Amino acid sequence: MSEDLAGRTAVVTGGASGIGEACATRLAAGGASVVVADINLDAAEAVAARLGGRAFEVDLAADFDAAALAGQADILVNCAGLQHVAPVHEFPPDKFRLLLAIMLEAPFLLAQAALPHMYASGFGRIVNISSVHGLRASPYKAAYVAAKHGLEGLSKVIALEGGEHGVTSNTVCPAYVRTPLVEKQIADQARIHGISEEHVITDIMLTEPAIKRLIEPEEVAELVAFLCSSPASFANGSSWVLDGGWSAR
Repeated sequence: MSEDLAGRTAVVTGGASGIGEACATRLAAGGASVVVADINLDAAEAVAARLGGRAFEVDLAADFDAAALAGQADILVNCAGLQHVAPVHEFPPDKFRLLLAIMLEAPFLLAQAALPHMYASGFGRIVNISSVHGLRASPYKAAYVAAKHGLEGLSKVIALEGGEHGVTSNTVCPAYVRTPLVEKQIADQARIHGISEEHVITDIMLTEPAIKRLIEPEEVAELVAFLCSSPASFANGSSWVLDGGWSAR
């Protein structure tokens, strides 16, 4: 496996599970020194120990020290996320603010902290884990769709500002990935629609993609690793779609 990322420090939020863990694992395999940032310190320490990296406990919804986490990052992967499913007229405002804080404001603060170091060194890779819901909408997901649409815009602005400094910024937009977050969504959707969890997968989650399966976290991580590599140095300001054909409709 290529050691293209040797000597680089990679910060991965939500790195203790799901897509974040897969990204941390793949970046470490590429030679990066990985900081596994997560609200669950025990899980982050377990992943970091396996990868020879470092764990960092952080609650991205609270006041946190962005510079301490990302101030020396060469690579920043904003992966932390959560979901809440409810119709707009019943959507709790505190949940709306929580989702935007974690999936839009925190990536802004972390990028803001990382960019001076990246600019000074002439190299930086920011990869924001967005979603097909950054490009399309679905009912009952007002906060998630709003946050991911905002993340798409933020990522493009960073791309335009950072390009001349050797810094690229891109999003990765998967459909449903086999993660704990999606497993919780399955249960929530089953409750809302009054159907079985199996039918949530077949009748809701897999109706739009032409490829009828969930994505594996490792598939997302491979694309993230490519975007962090030297051959991807001209990939900038784009939304890289892994949706099985969903957005082709």
